Amino acid sequence: MAEQEYSKEQIPNEDSDSSLNEEVASQNQTNSELASELDGLLDEIDSVLETNAEEFVKSYVQKGGQ
Repeated sequence: MAEQEYSKEQIPNEDSDSSLNEEVASQNQTNSELASELDGLLDEIDSVLETNAEEFVKSYVQKGGQ
């Protein structure tokens, strides 16, 4: 028995386009928020390392670099 593949062409409509655009916009906003939070965290780590660099290195060496 021969197998047949049926492909149904999807015709984009305005509803799916607008919902897709909303989803992409929402995802972009979420990505921007996460990037902003990450930048803030990295800045905080950087400032701690600047003020406590010697202590950080000693602690790191005492732990065997782990």
